[in-house]
Amino acid sequence: MALGPRLEVRQSQSLTLTPQLMQSIRLLQLSHLELNAFVDAELLRNPLLEREDGAEPSETAEATEPAAELSAYEDTVDHGDRIQSADTIANSFDTEVENVFPEQRGEDRLASDWTQIGSLGDGGEAPDIDQFVAARPTLSDHLNDQIGLLLTDPAERLIARFLADGVNEAGYLTVELETIADQLGATTEAIEAVLARLQTLEPAGIFARSVKECLTLQLRERDRLDPMMVRLLDNLDLIASHDLGTLARAVGADREDLLDMLGELKALDPKPGRAFERGPVESVVPDIFVREGPAGGWLIELNSDILPRVLVNRTYYASVAAKARDGAEKAFLVDCLQTANWLTKSLDQRAQTILKVATEIVRQQDAFLRRGIAFLRPMTLKVVADAIDMHESTVSRVTSNKYVATPRGLFEMKYFFTTALGSSTGEADHSAEAVRHRIRQLIEAEPAGDVLSDDTIAESLQKEQGIEVARRTVAKYREAMNIPSSVIRRRQKRALVDAR
Repeated sequence: MALGPRLEVRQSQSLTLTPQLMQSIRLLQLSHLELNAFVDAELLRNPLLEREDGAEPSETAEATEPAAELSAYEDTVDHGDRIQSADTIANSFDTEVENVFPEQRGEDRLASDWTQIGSLGDGGEAPDIDQFVAARPTLSDHLNDQIGLLLTDPAERLIARFLADGVNEAGYLTVELETIADQLGATTEAIEAVLARLQTLEPAGIFARSVKECLTLQLRERDRLDPMMVRLLDNLDLIASHDLGTLARAVGADREDLLDMLGELKALDPKPGRAFERGPVESVVPDIFVREGPAGGWLIELNSDILPRVLVNRTYYASVAAKARDGAEKAFLVDCLQTANWLTKSLDQRAQTILKVATEIVRQQDAFLRRGIAFLRPMTLKVVADAIDMHESTVSRVTSNKYVATPRGLFEMKYFFTTALGSSTGEADHSAEAVRHRIRQLIEAEPAGDVLSDDTIAESLQKEQGIEVARRTVAKYREAMNIPSSVIRRRQKRALVDAR
């Protein structure tokens, strides 16, 4: 058979992802904060888009009837606007303010600032009260202020600044001293000398390189670092394992003194830097509200307060398109119009998709909403995707960074998707989250004299609810919930009994 070039025509079907389709898919997994930031960027870039936030200030002003009288506040503000400031009067005399009003300089500026704050008659918006609230000092600012007072030598200050930059949010020094010595060309002894002085700063325990050193600095500051306490700090691993018998022998103290010393350690702060500002904390806002309906079902609605609403200004497009001078301007306007139409359509489609997925989740988890976590059903992305005729990846994107407010509390949508554990009784499978909840209940109810092992917990789950779970699975769930082993729990409960 001879080889040679030839032309062939083939017909096939394939999915082509356009840039706009890819962007629509990305919109599904954005949180409401990220979505609003994206819409704000589009509003700045696209002149045909505008927010649907109600009437413009000018329209509102025309529709509102003028007041018959001026309020005392408005009269005071208008009167203040008519009075010339000290700067204006001094400029008219071609001299400085101090020569005309020697006592007025600071007061005039303060009055001018308050006049600007109170004057809202020119269409300006009321200032945000947060702008006038003093910001909390950061840990870095707090340390640098103390360094400036503690050290006077420029070389020591330079070393101290480098050490302060290596302190993390908890207040621990995370940079090796040898690294700073190499960067600054100084000796390790000089770095250690500066560090020793920095460890006397507030809060106590700052600039520590380990938990032991942090607690040591705090005890030294309280004048409680005696030899017995030093031995106690040398055996922090025994404290973590609650082996009080071995710990008492290692420290050389009786049980009563040991409990007193442990009480002193509990009063210390192992993370002294966390008391300072670490950045803004964003509260979780639900995307979906689930309420019980009057007829016994569930009412599911989107949180419209956090959804961005945009409109396409077609009137503005028509007026600008009629005045377009060349093809580039027309192409730009057409692109803006297409993008604006796509964004409005994508936002509506995103909202409908979220609502559709949330409705199916509520339908599947009806027993959980009515009776509690013990009745949480095992559910996967595929179960929801098949029920609403969507792809699993779409459901995964929709449930990312989304929260649902239910009568049982606020949950992330991903919370409802759990794996299934088999049942030996032939009934429906059990949710892994429900099993974890039951393990926590068993451990919390165990008496001090009869602490449950992982094998005993597995047997209890088998007998009570027919849940087939191995000991390794129980241990994995227990560790994921930060619950110690039965040996440590037994020591903890004995220590509590002895303390009483």
